[in-house]
Amino acid sequence: MNNIRNFCIIAHIDHGKSTLADRLLQTTGTISEREMQEQILDDMDLERERGITIKSHAIKIDYKRPNGQVYSFNLIDTPGHVDFAYEVSRALKACEGAILVVDAAQGIEAQTISNLYQAIEQDLEIVPVLNKIDLPGADPEGIGQQVIDLIGCEREDILHVSGKTGEGVPALLEAIVERISGPTQDTEKPLRALIFDSVFNTYRGSVAYVRVMEGVLKKGQAFKFMANKEEYNAEDVGFLRMDYQPTSELKAGEVGYVIGSVKSLQDVRVGDTITSVDNPASEPIPGYQEAKPMVFSGIYPTQAEDFEDLRSALEKLQLNDASLTYEPETSKALGFGFRAGFLGLLHMEIVQERLDREFNIDIITTVPNVQYEVKLESGKTVRVDNPSQMPEVGEIDAIYEPYIKASIITPADYIGPIMKLCQDRRGVYLNQIFMQNNRVEITYEIPMAEVVFDFYDKLKSGTRGYASLDYEFIEYRKGDLVRLDILLNGEQVDALSSITHRDKAYYQGRKVCTKLKELIPRQQFEVAVQAAIGSRIIARDSVRALRKDVTAKCYGGDISRKRKLLEKQKEGKKRMKQVGSVEIPQEAFLAVLSMDEDDR
Repeated sequence: MNNIRNFCIIAHIDHGKSTLADRLLQTTGTISEREMQEQILDDMDLERERGITIKSHAIKIDYKRPNGQVYSFNLIDTPGHVDFAYEVSRALKACEGAILVVDAAQGIEAQTISNLYQAIEQDLEIVPVLNKIDLPGADPEGIGQQVIDLIGCEREDILHVSGKTGEGVPALLEAIVERISGPTQDTEKPLRALIFDSVFNTYRGSVAYVRVMEGVLKKGQAFKFMANKEEYNAEDVGFLRMDYQPTSELKAGEVGYVIGSVKSLQDVRVGDTITSVDNPASEPIPGYQEAKPMVFSGIYPTQAEDFEDLRSALEKLQLNDASLTYEPETSKALGFGFRAGFLGLLHMEIVQERLDREFNIDIITTVPNVQYEVKLESGKTVRVDNPSQMPEVGEIDAIYEPYIKASIITPADYIGPIMKLCQDRRGVYLNQIFMQNNRVEITYEIPMAEVVFDFYDKLKSGTRGYASLDYEFIEYRKGDLVRLDILLNGEQVDALSSITHRDKAYYQGRKVCTKLKELIPRQQFEVAVQAAIGSRIIARDSVRALRKDVTAKCYGGDISRKRKLLEKQKEGKKRMKQVGSVEIPQEAFLAVLSMDEDDR
């Protein structure tokens, strides 16, 4: 047991975690040169294309020290983007140590600090590493000082490595052995194993990835989940290498998988505790928190008959991504679908891509919203994450919206553009702290609704990609908010409704009307496109009628013949307008979704 080390790699996005993991696997001979490819642990096409890690990936490595001793490393490579912080928190729970990777050219960024604080809260041993030291722009001395200021270590404690060339990796492997302590061996106690991840296998059901905290999990043993009391038999247990490696048992301190023909996708909950049926533990492993969705959006199949396929696809995705939540809903415009909750916009984008690629389902998504608390005149408080559920204006006493605390780290040259961006998004300035190397940390309190659209894109483009953002939810605050409805010929289109600040409602309504005017096909009658707050119309555009030339067949004769035909057409158009309905093309929903925020 003294020869086991459980650790994860944490860092800001794009600081080289996955590349460093590749070198660790290569240096220890876990993967042959023939099998080697970049980002070997990132098994999704999406991860490779975008160069980001979306899922935590666990793998067992055997490391032979120069003195001949063999150690077992259980490595978990974690995501770096703020939207996937939940994946990181679960990975930390299964470890005794963390390798903190900092880019030697870019330095400490917002998510570096956020992930580090999570690791310190879990009382993990931190091994600081400066990566990318082979880059021409690397500044190991200056960035090393930033790390010392952040975690209070000695300069000689910081390891210098290059994930690309492999320089410094042998020293890192030795540091893992010497600095990170082995797990405690409580094999005599009742079984308690933490589920830190799970995947769905079509033939074998749900596969739970576990870290055994106490006791022993044996093959063939009856076990149960402590959250829902469901019981199963451990048909197969083993270690996580590049594929599954079966074994007879997993002891306390070890990381592996368990398969028990769990066909119900809802039974395996990430963060739950597994215990034995014969000698159960009295209480589950503490510290597990449910993920709190920040952004909500409607997901609808483009073909109504795909509804059940979409439901099963979301079930399978949720097993693999515990932070995704969803519930059924209906819309007059789009039919049956689901209201899904995400941790952020990137998370939402990834889920949409995965539904398309992995399950081949065409979907339409509605405008993303955050969850509001609405206090009614009756004194009751309701939570609203869908604009169409917003009570009538007369029933509302006050609307409260979620605020986040945003920490932005940037070179000092870009303080102006960042402050203007935050001010435009109704941000409340808190403070700014000057760091080394001409860098500054600016802190704002901003309404979550102002961040979910394209705040991150605007931040990156305004600072040439140098700024980094991290945020955390703080509280709900009262705001002057209204529901903006879009009407077509007086009929409300619930899928295009949104909740916005009163000051921005006119500009947003004006923009949506203009956009829809371009995208809705012309009918035989005029179509009025209106934006309204309650019963008050604040913007209007018209899609002009297609004019059929009914007088084309008249070659001569009296003018009264032509007039008679035109009058008949006029009557017909009036009648058509009364009974006609307008089809909204899919592009209209997508265009409103991707509208430039500056124009809103």
